[in-house]
Amino acid sequence: MLANWTNTHPISLICIDKWQETDDTVSIKLATKNTTITFDFKPGQFVNLGVMINGKKEFRAYSISSVPHVSFLQLTIKRVDGGAVSNFIIDHLAIGDALDILTPTGDFNCVDHPPKNKKALLISAGCGITPVYSMAKTWLTQDSKFDVTLIHAAKSPQQTIFFNQLEQLADKYPLFSLQLLLKDKQETNYAQGRLNKEWLLNLAPDLLERSVYLCGPNQFMEDVKSYLIELGFDMTQFHFESFTPNQNNETATAQDNDIQQEVTLSVPSFNKAIVVTKGSNVAATLEAQGLPLIVACRSGICGSCKCKTTPNSTTSTSTETLTKEEIEQGYILACSSTIIANAEVSFT
Repeated sequence: MLANWTNTHPISLICIDKWQETDDTVSIKLATKNTTITFDFKPGQFVNLGVMINGKKEFRAYSISSVPHVSFLQLTIKRVDGGAVSNFIIDHLAIGDALDILTPTGDFNCVDHPPKNKKALLISAGCGITPVYSMAKTWLTQDSKFDVTLIHAAKSPQQTIFFNQLEQLADKYPLFSLQLLLKDKQETNYAQGRLNKEWLLNLAPDLLERSVYLCGPNQFMEDVKSYLIELGFDMTQFHFESFTPNQNNETATAQDNDIQQEVTLSVPSFNKAIVVTKGSNVAATLEAQGLPLIVACRSGICGSCKCKTTPNSTTSTSTETLTKEEIEQGYILACSSTIIANAEVSFT
């Protein structure tokens, strides 16, 4: 791992390879010029990636799909309607281009939350397969006694990210059970249908003996969680991930009997005093002023947008990466905080 690499100070990595996984998904390999450097992270974690688009540096969070301790980071990126960074990478990033990368982070990983009895059930849909693929490959290559079942929901084999690689793992490792649940009707050996409680039991009969790791669209994860609860699963062994941005990122909300009040957000180090509507998102307000705040995951889970505000001037939906001491000192995650009174902001 590189020295002086933090989640607020990026390093530059070079794209050394790029290829199509499916018709709307690519994988890229990123590395330094020094090929002896390897990357250490916890399988399941993500990095925040920054690209310059129309003169503005944009950061977004992507799960790592490679395994630790190799000389590159692999990211797998799916096209998103209106996705500025994802679509830029798919359409325009070329081998040899440089990208800014923040250090790997995220609580959703198999190191901080190891499976009990070396038995794991991975459940994913769409591009949610990215972090669990890293987990599965790490477990299987490190310990032949790991028992891993992967249930993945997709439209078809052609639309299944890592389809060939997953089949190769299933052929190589007897304790890896690949269970695809496909939407489109095709002549395959895999099940067809929509994931529900019955399919969970059918595809992983011993799921109550396993630890579960889940990643996918929000509604998919909510449904799976409800199925597990109904089945009497031990929810202390349930781990999940999502990068869905908070809904309060862009708009102000009416306060006090629908009367919108104005407050001032001051940034003394940049000689800024911004009049905004009470309830405005801190990150969106600072970004609109062109201030140098990195806002990557937009979900309150990466910590890149940490800043310090006047006590009791904001309210937050997430403090996940902040220590108790930082919270007491007035630090917030800007993407997950709204302004409720006159506030003064300083960057870390």
